[in-house]
Amino acid sequence: MSVAFRREDDDEHKEPKFELPLPPGQNLVTRRGLAKIEAEVARLEAAVAAETGEEKRATLKRDLRYWHARFSTATIAPPPPKDEVAFGSCVTFRLNGQTRTVSLVGSDEAEPAAGLIPFTAPLAVAMTGAEVGDLIDFGGRTAAIEVLDTRPIAEAES
Repeated sequence: MSVAFRREDDDEHKEPKFELPLPPGQNLVTRRGLAKIEAEVARLEAAVAAETGEEKRATLKRDLRYWHARFSTATIAPPPPKDEVAFGSCVTFRLNGQTRTVSLVGSDEAEPAAGLIPFTAPLAVAMTGAEVGDLIDFGGRTAAIEVLDTRPIAEAES
């Protein structure tokens, strides 16, 4: 049948709507990360209830399914070892002559600009298990990272 004889509201010509992809692996979170997930679920539930547009409501419901899945699979990680870089650590390190401090958090809590990087990021993976004074290979370079300090993220931070 010619496109000229179709109704404009036929769904077959629309882009398919896919579920939001879940990050692979275990859903480790800090207490702050779990609170962020809970807040997003509450915000989306209210938005779904208030939305009258069918298409926007469908998008909100899809987002809500994602956050419900993240909430139901969230596991608060145990505190990291005191002197070892792990999930939940605040790490100060030197890379390319610059000193930086980052916190290793869950995927949903990550905000790289704020120094919160996911524990699955290449930088976090490279540093995991390191101790103060260790030199770590990174980005194809030997001893590219020097760990200067590591400590558990403070409760106020997490």
